[in-house]
Amino acid sequence: MRPGVTALSQDVYSLHMTVLWICTAIGLLVFGLITWSIFAHRKSKNPVPATFHENIVLEVVWTIIPFFILIGMAIPATRVLIHMEDTTEAELTVRVTGSQWKWHYEYLAYEDDNNVGVGFFSNLATDPAVWERPILSGGLFPVGSARSRVGAEREALSAENPNTFNYMLEVDNKLMLPAGQKVRFLITADDVLHSFWIPDFSVKKDAIPGFVNESWAKIPDDAVGIYRGQCAELCGRLHAFMPIVVEVVPQDEFTAWLEEQKAASAEGPDMTPFADLDEAMAMGEPIFQRACAMCHGAEGQGGIGLPLAGTDLMNNSDRVQENIDILVNGRGAMPSFRAQLSPKEIAAVINFQRHAFGNDGGDLIQPDDVQQ
Repeated sequence: MRPGVTALSQDVYSLHMTVLWICTAIGLLVFGLITWSIFAHRKSKNPVPATFHENIVLEVVWTIIPFFILIGMAIPATRVLIHMEDTTEAELTVRVTGSQWKWHYEYLAYEDDNNVGVGFFSNLATDPAVWERPILSGGLFPVGSARSRVGAEREALSAENPNTFNYMLEVDNKLMLPAGQKVRFLITADDVLHSFWIPDFSVKKDAIPGFVNESWAKIPDDAVGIYRGQCAELCGRLHAFMPIVVEVVPQDEFTAWLEEQKAASAEGPDMTPFADLDEAMAMGEPIFQRACAMCHGAEGQGGIGLPLAGTDLMNNSDRVQENIDILVNGRGAMPSFRAQLSPKEIAAVINFQRHAFGNDGGDLIQPDDVQQ
């Protein structure tokens, strides 16, 4: 546990340390008495057991002292817990939805605007070629680093390979928050239990399907920067693949960013046709790697999801519409990507799937084909 950057996280840290020292003192006293008793009454000294049966004064004392210790810990703990649950007077409200295995952020209200209408998904950005390979046999070093580099400058290594120190902790879309303003989080899930956890903000709430939990954070003006968290509830095989990355920026910068997002949302999706298959493939590959590879494999070999390489679905031109319907509407455990990707992004992914991994899936699919 670390103090964090918010006043609330520092209150939690102080409470933790206070209780820890109380428990440490009690532990030292109890184990000290046990140790003394073992040596003072060891068999070689031929101890004579005491004959008294009860001592009312002693029993009252060792009942009253723990009572006051617990009261002394309960008062500050209750104050902090009440403060943690106070989500009133928030300037920004963000709905956080966990799913297997990504986060969805929706900006619901900001200052006087109660209909912001900005939202996006946040996926793991670490290259599948990195996380699909095992760690080096010589030690617990992620791919991209090596034993010989231990002790080298962090900046130099990060510039050489950004996955070296943020291995499995990078995302494609960060959660943007303003400094100096209270942010209210509405936390839920759309499939299984997840948990939204940002240690530096002292935010950790379960995301439960059909239920909305609340939490909040207020990051000081001088604490702009990047903060990281993770799902803290075992939510399935790829539980470790849904990190949280928050970028805290000054209020004016956040306002400008939010206006840009609102303008882009109002314009609607880009429906410009692809010039050729190469353009579609270039756009579709990174989308596939971040949104599909976790289930279908970086090389289309399958895993949790069905294989794509060499299958009839990918190579039969008569099944193009079925391929589109699966991505748009979902099938079985596979979610619908209608709300996650634009028609052009879905078309790009389908083109990539149908022409990568040795597949030959027919004609170029355009955004209009998906839109229809």
